[in-house]
Amino acid sequence: MIELAHDIVRDGEGATKFVEVRVEGGGSEAACDQVARTIAHSPLVKTALFASDPNWGRLLMAIGRAGVEHLNTSVISIHINGVLIAEEGARAASYTEAAGQAAMADRDLLIEVNLNQGSAASSLWTTDLSYDYVKINADYRT
Repeated sequence: MIELAHDIVRDGEGATKFVEVRVEGGGSEAACDQVARTIAHSPLVKTALFASDPNWGRLLMAIGRAGVEHLNTSVISIHINGVLIAEEGARAASYTEAAGQAAMADRDLLIEVNLNQGSAASSLWTTDLSYDYVKINADYRT
């Protein structure tokens, strides 16, 4: 069933990337789910994914906008396909543009966010937002 669900996501209109957003270290599963959904639904994040741009600022913006109470952004870390791009709420000291771009080149992406505020976790699947998505949805009338 999971494979079928993945196929449905991959078959999204104009999608070029399959993305799993995994949020852990939250105070509750609901908080982790809210952060994951805010990241996954952000047009700025989705366009950065399409551009293969490891834009840690857009991810942190989405996390901050998720509305989680008592969220301490100074302890958050973010990995994309295993590459640490943000830690302590800012660009990771070890991050290089070459490593970030290499991680983003894959068609399948894993964005891992650690809120470092508890033991709860949640994940969901999404896609990027491509030129084709806009074209497909702009070219018809109801």
